Amino acid sequence: MQIFDTLRNTKIELEFSDKVRIYLCGVTVYDDAHIGHARTIIVFDVLHRFLESQKISVEFIQNFTDVDDKIIDRAQQEKISPLELAAKYTENYFDDFDGLNVKRATKYPKATEHIEDMQNLISELVDKKYAYVTKNGVYFSVSKFSEYGKLSKKKINDLVSGARVEIDEEKNNPIDFALWKFSESEPSWDSPWGKGRPGWHIECSAMSLKYLGDGFEIHGGGRDLIFPHHENEIAQSESSTSKQFAKIWMHVGMITINGEKMAKSIGNVKSVNHVLEDWGPNVIRLFCLSGHYSKPIDYSEKLLKENITKLRQIESCYYELRLSEGIGEEATAEKLVKECKEAFDSALNNDFNTPLALTAYYKLIREVDAIAADEKITQTSAGIILPEFERMSAILGIQILKVSDAEKNEINQMVKKRDEYRMQKNYEEADNIRAKIAEKNIIFVDHKNKTTWVKQEKIKAE
Repeated sequence: MQIFDTLRNTKIELEFSDKVRIYLCGVTVYDDAHIGHARTIIVFDVLHRFLESQKISVEFIQNFTDVDDKIIDRAQQEKISPLELAAKYTENYFDDFDGLNVKRATKYPKATEHIEDMQNLISELVDKKYAYVTKNGVYFSVSKFSEYGKLSKKKINDLVSGARVEIDEEKNNPIDFALWKFSESEPSWDSPWGKGRPGWHIECSAMSLKYLGDGFEIHGGGRDLIFPHHENEIAQSESSTSKQFAKIWMHVGMITINGEKMAKSIGNVKSVNHVLEDWGPNVIRLFCLSGHYSKPIDYSEKLLKENITKLRQIESCYYELRLSEGIGEEATAEKLVKECKEAFDSALNNDFNTPLALTAYYKLIREVDAIAADEKITQTSAGIILPEFERMSAILGIQILKVSDAEKNEINQMVKKRDEYRMQKNYEEADNIRAKIAEKNIIFVDHKNKTTWVKQEKIKAE
């Protein structure tokens, strides 16, 4: 598998020994997660699922930033403690992303649970003269790290000349960044330098090094984190360990809304909860995977509606396979599965190209639809196609509404009875059965010589 590495600006072979270690920068829990967060997390969820489908062990760490100035400001507005506010939005996070069928990470470390780890890392940096203490806090000395700017391709001199006038005039350099901020207000912790709380960047370095060690395989996040967050993580981590911090830096493009960046000031932020309620998990996942992960993608109702159509085709494919009868047609099914599986896996192995993987998935679905239209799907061919269809669906995180064998038999009997009423021209009773079945989210699919059915996810925005 090859992934584009932001640091080296080229595709890099994913190399590992016993497992792939992934660190994904999670959310700052001062508000509900939005569709931009969802895209990054869904991309890494599919990466997680794909690696495991290849029998590769994955250790996946995704942090929560639960101490931050934004949390403190918001807590004051809501007249609750910062820890209460963070706990509330952490709980909301799990509601939202469980709703999006995102596989749980191996661990979700919280910044507030790792203050000692951060202080130990800061102490090392102070001892090695990479950090210094002022009356306002402890700062990392950017000029001491000669490779600063290697991730974002920014030059130190340009950053210095473009820096705003800093409030803290005690800093040696305007672009030096805080490792520890002195503060008496809560939340704050005692430290060797004075009471206060950690800077944002040190949190991720401390937690990723603790759980994954140095030189772990993939560090990920949104493209907006490249500078300064990830640049600063590299500087402080590699200054401490004198080793490579992460082997591959994988960054996900932003979601824009009608071409504009999402921003609270514009009022165009779409929360995960809001889009889930309107569109459901499958449509959101298909939308988030429809563009290459490294490029921006524009949120629009037109695109979402196109993905409802795709979802309906996916559901129909499953039920055509599930309700198949008879025997025969092995060779065609085996050829189709082989072609689509190879194309799907090849796309994901080549810089995680989800649009191309979806093309292979949709090809399988179209071919099944064509065979179904000719009434040539048999239990034999379905037995070959269905496992691959379900494997692709599982990797993409698409969850179709399924039925038990008992429910399947019950609906089949109702369909049979409806057909009998139609033959007798008793349309009133036939319509009554249709209405009963519709209550189960079932729709009929009339072929030339028979009627089949599909159980569909209800979508509010449809």
